[in-house]
Amino acid sequence: MKKIIFITLLISYLFISCGSSNTADDTAKTNTENKEILVLAAASLTDVLTELANNYKTGTTVTFSFASSGALQTQIEAGSPADIFFSAAQKQMDALQEKDLIDTDTRKDLLENKVVLISPTNSTLNIKSFTDMTNANVSKIGLGEPKSVPVGQYSEEILSNLSILDTVKQKAVYGSDVRNVLSWVRTGEVDCGIVYATDAQIANDINIIAEAPEGTHKKVIYPIAIVKSSANKEEAKKFIDYISNDKAAEAFKNYGFTVIK
Repeated sequence: MKKIIFITLLISYLFISCGSSNTADDTAKTNTENKEILVLAAASLTDVLTELANNYKTGTTVTFSFASSGALQTQIEAGSPADIFFSAAQKQMDALQEKDLIDTDTRKDLLENKVVLISPTNSTLNIKSFTDMTNANVSKIGLGEPKSVPVGQYSEEILSNLSILDTVKQKAVYGSDVRNVLSWVRTGEVDCGIVYATDAQIANDINIIAEAPEGTHKKVIYPIAIVKSSANKEEAKKFIDYISNDKAAEAFKNYGFTVIK
Protein backbone atom coordinates (compact mmCIF):
# COMPACT_ATOMS: atom_id res chain seq x y z
CA MET A 1 0.00 0.00 0.00
CA LYS A 2 2.85 2.38 0.91
CA LYS A 3 4.49 1.59 -2.43
CA ILE A 4 1.32 2.56 -4.33
CA ILE A 5 1.03 5.84 -2.38
CA PHE A 6 4.69 6.65 -3.09
CA ILE A 7 4.30 6.05 -6.80
CA THR A 8 1.13 8.18 -6.88
CA LEU A 9 2.89 11.06 -5.13
CA LEU A 10 5.87 10.77 -7.46
CA ILE A 11 3.66 10.95 -10.55
CA SER A 12 1.83 13.99 -9.10
CA TYR A 13 5.14 15.73 -8.39
CA LEU A 14 6.44 15.10 -11.90
CA PHE A 15 3.19 16.36 -13.43
CA ILE A 16 3.27 19.59 -11.39
CA SER A 17 6.98 20.13 -12.18
CA CYS A 18 6.45 19.70 -15.90
CA GLY A 19 3.43 21.96 -15.80
CA SER A 20 5.36 24.66 -13.97
CA SER A 21 8.23 24.39 -16.44
CA ASN A 22 5.89 24.69 -19.40
CA THR A 23 4.17 27.68 -17.83
CA ALA A 24 7.51 29.39 -17.25
CA ASP A 25 8.56 28.67 -20.83
CA ASP A 26 5.25 29.98 -22.14
CA THR A 27 5.59 33.13 -20.03
CA ALA A 28 9.13 33.74 -21.28
CA LYS A 29 7.97 33.19 -24.83
CA THR A 30 5.05 35.58 -24.33
CA ASN A 31 7.32 38.21 -22.81
CA THR A 32 9.62 37.96 -25.81
CA GLU A 33 6.81 38.10 -28.32
CA ASN A 34 5.07 41.02 -26.62
CA LYS A 35 8.00 43.43 -26.55
CA GLU A 36 7.12 46.75 -28.16
CA ILE A 37 8.84 50.11 -28.57
CA LEU A 38 7.40 53.44 -29.64
CA VAL A 39 9.56 55.64 -31.86
CA LEU A 40 8.67 59.32 -32.26
CA ALA A 41 10.24 60.34 -35.57
CA ALA A 42 10.30 63.29 -37.94
CA ALA A 43 7.77 63.04 -40.79
CA SER A 44 10.56 63.00 -43.38
CA LEU A 45 11.66 59.60 -42.03
CA THR A 46 8.30 57.92 -42.62
CA ASP A 47 9.14 55.78 -45.64
CA VAL A 48 12.64 54.63 -44.76
CA LEU A 49 11.88 53.80 -41.12
CA THR A 50 8.74 51.90 -42.08
CA GLU A 51 10.80 49.81 -44.49
CA LEU A 52 13.51 49.17 -41.91
CA ALA A 53 10.99 48.20 -39.23
CA ASN A 54 9.32 45.73 -41.59
CA ASN A 55 12.68 43.96 -41.92
CA TYR A 56 13.39 44.01 -38.17
CA LYS A 57 12.91 40.38 -37.16
CA THR A 58 13.66 40.26 -33.43
CA GLY A 59 10.30 39.63 -31.79
CA THR A 60 10.04 43.31 -30.86
CA THR A 61 7.20 45.30 -32.42
CA VAL A 62 8.26 48.77 -33.51
CA THR A 63 5.48 51.36 -33.56
CA PHE A 64 5.96 54.85 -34.97
CA SER A 65 4.45 58.26 -34.47
CA PHE A 66 5.50 60.51 -37.34
CA ALA A 67 5.05 64.28 -37.09
CA SER A 68 7.04 67.50 -37.01
CA SER A 69 9.99 67.32 -34.61
CA GLY A 70 8.58 70.25 -32.65
CA ALA A 71 5.24 68.52 -32.11
CA LEU A 72 7.01 65.34 -30.98
CA GLN A 73 9.22 67.35 -28.62
CA THR A 74 6.08 68.81 -27.04
CA GLN A 75 4.61 65.32 -26.59
CA ILE A 76 7.71 64.12 -24.75
CA GLU A 77 7.74 67.24 -22.57
CA ALA A 78 4.09 66.55 -21.71
CA GLY A 79 4.98 63.06 -20.52
CA SER A 80 3.59 61.03 -23.43
CA PRO A 81 5.01 57.48 -23.57
CA ALA A 82 7.97 57.12 -25.93
CA ASP A 83 11.12 55.05 -26.18
CA ILE A 84 13.09 56.78 -28.95
CA PHE A 85 13.12 60.31 -30.37
CA PHE A 86 14.49 60.75 -33.90
CA SER A 87 14.54 64.45 -34.77
CA ALA A 88 15.08 66.30 -38.05
CA ALA A 89 17.07 69.01 -36.27
CA GLN A 90 19.34 69.54 -33.29
CA LYS A 91 17.14 72.27 -31.81
CA GLN A 92 14.40 69.95 -30.56
CA MET A 93 16.82 67.36 -29.24
CA ASP A 94 18.84 70.07 -27.49
CA ALA A 95 15.68 71.35 -25.79
CA LEU A 96 14.87 67.88 -24.44
CA GLN A 97 18.44 67.35 -23.31
CA GLU A 98 18.39 70.63 -21.40
CA LYS A 99 15.30 69.38 -19.56
CA ASP A 100 16.98 66.01 -18.84
CA LEU A 101 14.35 64.13 -20.83
CA ILE A 102 16.67 62.03 -22.99
CA ASP A 103 19.45 59.60 -22.19
CA THR A 104 22.44 61.65 -23.32
CA ASP A 105 24.70 58.59 -23.45
CA THR A 106 22.58 57.23 -26.31
CA ARG A 107 22.37 60.45 -28.32
CA LYS A 108 24.12 60.51 -31.67
CA ASP A 109 23.89 62.24 -35.06
CA LEU A 110 22.79 59.65 -37.59
CA LEU A 111 21.79 61.39 -40.84
CA GLU A 112 22.14 64.53 -42.92
CA ASN A 113 19.63 65.94 -45.42
CA LYS A 114 19.40 68.81 -47.91
CA VAL A 115 16.79 71.54 -48.43
CA VAL A 116 15.28 72.07 -51.88
CA LEU A 117 12.73 74.26 -53.65
CA ILE A 118 10.06 72.36 -55.61
CA SER A 119 7.08 73.14 -57.84
CA PRO A 120 4.26 71.14 -59.50
CA THR A 121 5.28 69.38 -62.72
CA ASN A 122 2.71 71.37 -64.70
CA SER A 123 3.90 74.75 -63.41
CA THR A 124 4.23 77.48 -66.04
CA LEU A 125 5.63 80.12 -63.69
CA ASN A 126 9.26 79.72 -64.79
CA ILE A 127 10.62 79.51 -61.25
CA LYS A 128 14.33 78.70 -61.52
CA SER A 129 15.78 79.71 -58.15
CA PHE A 130 14.88 80.56 -54.58
CA THR A 131 14.93 84.27 -55.38
CA ASP A 132 12.27 83.74 -58.06
CA MET A 133 9.76 83.20 -55.24
CA THR A 134 9.54 86.98 -55.07
CA ASN A 135 8.22 87.19 -58.64
CA ALA A 136 4.82 88.83 -58.97
CA ASN A 137 3.27 85.75 -60.64
CA VAL A 138 4.07 83.55 -57.61
CA SER A 139 1.17 83.92 -55.20
CA LYS A 140 1.30 80.91 -52.80
CA ILE A 141 4.41 79.36 -51.28
CA GLY A 142 4.33 76.26 -49.07
CA LEU A 143 6.55 76.42 -45.98
CA GLY A 144 6.80 74.46 -42.77
CA GLU A 145 5.51 76.25 -39.68
CA PRO A 146 8.77 77.73 -38.30
CA LYS A 147 7.78 77.47 -34.64
CA SER A 148 7.59 73.69 -34.66
CA VAL A 149 8.69 72.32 -38.05
CA PRO A 150 12.47 72.10 -38.65
CA VAL A 151 12.16 72.49 -42.43
CA GLY A 152 10.28 75.73 -41.73
CA GLN A 153 13.11 76.89 -39.51
CA TYR A 154 15.69 76.06 -42.17
CA SER A 155 13.51 77.80 -44.77
CA GLU A 156 13.34 81.03 -42.79
CA GLU A 157 17.11 80.94 -42.31
CA ILE A 158 17.63 80.49 -46.07
CA LEU A 159 15.16 83.23 -47.01
CA SER A 160 16.62 85.60 -44.45
CA ASN A 161 20.15 85.06 -45.76
CA LEU A 162 18.88 85.68 -49.30
CA SER A 163 17.18 88.89 -48.06
CA ILE A 164 13.75 87.80 -49.33
CA LEU A 165 12.07 86.59 -46.11
CA ASP A 166 9.66 89.52 -45.72
CA THR A 167 8.43 89.25 -49.30
CA VAL A 168 7.99 85.47 -49.16
CA LYS A 169 6.15 85.65 -45.82
CA GLN A 170 3.38 87.61 -47.49
CA LYS A 171 2.76 84.66 -49.82
CA ALA A 172 3.42 81.86 -47.34
CA VAL A 173 1.04 79.02 -46.50
CA TYR A 174 2.32 77.15 -43.45
CA GLY A 175 2.16 73.36 -43.09
CA SER A 176 2.18 71.24 -39.93
CA ASP A 177 5.09 69.13 -41.22
CA VAL A 178 7.22 68.68 -44.33
CA ARG A 179 4.88 66.09 -45.85
CA ASN A 180 2.06 68.59 -45.59
CA VAL A 181 4.04 71.04 -47.75
CA LEU A 182 4.98 68.28 -50.21
CA SER A 183 1.31 67.34 -50.58
CA TRP A 184 0.32 70.94 -51.40
CA VAL A 185 2.93 71.14 -54.14
CA ARG A 186 1.92 67.78 -55.60
CA THR A 187 -1.73 68.82 -55.83
CA GLY A 188 -0.94 72.32 -57.09
CA GLU A 189 -2.44 74.07 -54.06
CA VAL A 190 0.71 76.19 -53.87
CA ASP A 191 2.98 77.49 -56.63
CA CYS A 192 6.11 76.16 -54.98
CA GLY A 193 7.37 74.93 -51.63
CA ILE A 194 10.48 74.23 -49.60
CA VAL A 195 11.04 70.64 -48.47
CA TYR A 196 13.85 68.19 -47.82
CA ALA A 197 15.60 66.57 -50.74
CA THR A 198 14.53 63.15 -49.47
CA ASP A 199 10.85 64.12 -49.59
CA ALA A 200 11.23 65.49 -53.10
CA GLN A 201 12.91 62.24 -54.15
CA ILE A 202 9.88 60.07 -53.32
CA ALA A 203 7.51 62.20 -55.44
CA ASN A 204 7.54 61.76 -59.21
CA ASP A 205 4.96 64.48 -59.79
CA ILE A 206 7.02 67.52 -58.75
CA ASN A 207 9.93 69.49 -60.16
CA ILE A 208 13.06 69.94 -58.06
CA ILE A 209 14.02 73.51 -58.93
CA ALA A 210 17.12 74.09 -56.84
CA GLU A 211 19.02 73.09 -53.74
CA ALA A 212 19.42 75.79 -51.11
CA PRO A 213 22.60 77.79 -51.83
CA GLU A 214 25.67 76.74 -49.88
CA GLY A 215 26.02 78.53 -46.56
CA THR A 216 22.45 79.84 -46.37
CA HIS A 217 21.41 77.54 -43.51
CA LYS A 218 22.75 75.25 -40.80
CA LYS A 219 23.41 71.66 -41.78
CA VAL A 220 20.28 69.49 -41.62
CA ILE A 221 21.38 66.93 -39.05
CA TYR A 222 19.13 64.18 -37.65
CA PRO A 223 19.99 63.21 -34.06
CA ILE A 224 18.52 60.15 -32.32
CA ALA A 225 18.33 59.23 -28.62
CA ILE A 226 16.48 57.06 -26.13
CA VAL A 227 13.86 58.91 -24.10
CA LYS A 228 14.86 58.89 -20.43
CA SER A 229 11.43 57.71 -19.23
CA SER A 230 11.48 54.70 -21.57
CA ALA A 231 10.53 51.41 -19.92
CA ASN A 232 12.11 49.47 -22.80
CA LYS A 233 15.64 50.83 -22.98
CA GLU A 234 17.28 47.54 -23.90
CA GLU A 235 14.94 47.01 -26.87
CA ALA A 236 15.26 50.68 -27.83
CA LYS A 237 19.05 50.42 -27.89
CA LYS A 238 18.87 47.29 -30.06
CA PHE A 239 16.69 49.11 -32.59
CA ILE A 240 19.04 52.10 -32.70
CA ASP A 241 21.95 49.71 -33.24
CA TYR A 242 19.98 48.04 -36.03
CA ILE A 243 19.28 51.27 -37.93
CA SER A 244 22.92 52.29 -37.44
CA ASN A 245 24.39 49.22 -39.17
CA ASP A 246 25.77 49.07 -42.72
CA LYS A 247 22.67 47.43 -44.20
CA ALA A 248 20.41 50.15 -42.78
CA ALA A 249 22.86 52.75 -44.08
CA GLU A 250 22.21 51.49 -47.60
CA ALA A 251 18.47 51.91 -47.09
CA PHE A 252 18.93 55.48 -45.87
CA LYS A 253 21.13 56.25 -48.87
CA ASN A 254 18.50 54.82 -51.23
CA TYR A 255 16.03 57.35 -49.84
CA GLY A 256 18.47 60.22 -50.36
CA PHE A 257 19.94 60.66 -46.87
CA THR A 258 23.62 61.03 -46.15
CA VAL A 259 24.70 58.70 -43.35
CA ILE A 260 26.98 60.26 -40.74
CA LYS A 261 29.83 57.96 -39.74
